[in-house]
Amino acid sequence: MAENAVLEINGLEKSFGALKATDNVSLTLRPGEIHALIGPNGAGKSTLIHQICGTLRQDKGTIHLGGQDVSSLSVADRARLGLGRTFQISSLAGEFSTLRNVMLAVQAQQGSSFHFFKPVMKDKSLTEAAMERLSRVGLADRAHVPAAELSHGEKRQLEIAVALALDVRAFLLDEPMAGMGPEGSKTLTRFLDGLRREAPILLVEHDMDAVYALADRISVLVYGRIIATGTVDQIRNDPTVRTAYLGDHA
Repeated sequence: MAENAVLEINGLEKSFGALKATDNVSLTLRPGEIHALIGPNGAGKSTLIHQICGTLRQDKGTIHLGGQDVSSLSVADRARLGLGRTFQISSLAGEFSTLRNVMLAVQAQQGSSFHFFKPVMKDKSLTEAAMERLSRVGLADRAHVPAAELSHGEKRQLEIAVALALDVRAFLLDEPMAGMGPEGSKTLTRFLDGLRREAPILLVEHDMDAVYALADRISVLVYGRIIATGTVDQIRNDPTVRTAYLGDHA
């Protein structure tokens, strides 16, 4: 294990027939940092993310979370161990209130039933724990609003509150800015900048303004292989990266 790494990916490989979608990928996520993963469409970012989350099994390589090898664990087990994730397409229960969505996660962390009967809503241990997470992401005043009625940015915040309820060790955020206008992106950027205090973030994002504003390190994925990792300045000035991906984004 790399020293102090919260999340460590070593030598991941995944092929689909003759196509090598993930080609010997290694990266680390350190405490308190935002590590951005960027690359052109078709670079293999989604395939890599699904391997980290456990929805897709790698052909080779290992994944460690908090020093524990999670390479063969299920999605649910990785979540219980503290891998908090959000995706472009929300997995929230839209018909449930904001509060109830977080309570589901609190229940899961406690190992209790997922069945929601009326008495459960009166269980202070659940409601107080859920409200505490909502307060941490700035959604306490939206607790009783159905998740489907939240704005795009608020849904991202709710997904993060759900992750916090699972005692997250590392966040994996897949294009949180997708579908947002300039003001929404600025608001969410400020929120994510503070979120790193809760847990480090592996950020997959196309919005280069957000990446440059947030990232401590950036890894560039092209054709399934990481071609460079470095600071914002190092990546912006890397001629190989500029040729392969950044272009006008630099």
